[in-house]
Amino acid sequence: MTLEATLPMHQNANQGSSSTITFDRATGRISGAGIRERVAIAAMQAGARISSAWFYRGFAVGCRALRALSQGRMLEVRLNDDARFSFPFCDGYWSLLLDLRYGYERDIDLFFRGIADADYTLIDCGANFGYWSTVVSSRPYGSHKSIAIEPSSANFAVLSRNARINNDRFTLLKSAIGATEGVAHLSGHKHEAMSIADSHGEGEEVPVVALDGLMDRMSLSPQGRYVLKLDVEGVEVPALQGGSRLLQTDCVVICEEHGNDPRHTISRYILDNTSLKLFCYDPATKRFEHLAEVSSLDRIKQAANFGYNVLATASPYWEQRIRSLKAASPD
Repeated sequence: MTLEATLPMHQNANQGSSSTITFDRATGRISGAGIRERVAIAAMQAGARISSAWFYRGFAVGCRALRALSQGRMLEVRLNDDARFSFPFCDGYWSLLLDLRYGYERDIDLFFRGIADADYTLIDCGANFGYWSTVVSSRPYGSHKSIAIEPSSANFAVLSRNARINNDRFTLLKSAIGATEGVAHLSGHKHEAMSIADSHGEGEEVPVVALDGLMDRMSLSPQGRYVLKLDVEGVEVPALQGGSRLLQTDCVVICEEHGNDPRHTISRYILDNTSLKLFCYDPATKRFEHLAEVSSLDRIKQAANFGYNVLATASPYWEQRIRSLKAASPD
């Protein structure tokens, strides 16, 4: 998912619990916050609701204006009774979680809830702060194993914190994903949009692992069942090219289609170059619909600053599970 936001990189992800503000999405209860922080939270909640009419354009700008009130503190959101997710206070991307009406990647949440009973491992590439690894490893989602992979040192510090506050129940790997093993340079000004795609040799040097190499490194069985989430900011195609063995397992891939890509590059590549079947959540039918061609995405992708997910699989098991899902409401 792509929204306009920037991580205040100077903030310390390892601060103690005494500097942490907590927010419970089930009740809306706030603790550990003073008057200034409560005012900021109320402002962010109002900003999220107002900006939702424009796919949250401008929300991050408001968060930046409020950041002086944060004093470098962390915000910890209780996502469910077994999932805690931490990020810098007034973060322009994740602070949308303060709005109880907001649901992060609702289509993928529908998918993960619908497969809670399945036996699989999540391979969370481009994990950022570890939202999906935190959620999928929680009891309401089936307590699944997860490998959270993130190249950015700043992001990895927050990711590590989130692993710790959730009892280190998912595995961490600091690396980028690419077609082959090696090193690359990571660039970008937004923590949710760091990429090795166009660094031109500038930025943080990071290791790169191919998905097939990851199978060996993490001892992933060819007989295993996997959900591969690729949120790797422009490197999805090379990542798929480096994962031929993994894609032959009982695997389903979640790829982000960027709203500002009218050619639907990732989906077009999958349809033209792989044997994977492609599915996308359609708000009109409230289901994941099979895409035989990319033209349907012209209607589904409505916002340039938003991300839209597609599911791709050659597995009869995963195809059946995807086709059986239906949302209670489209939003």
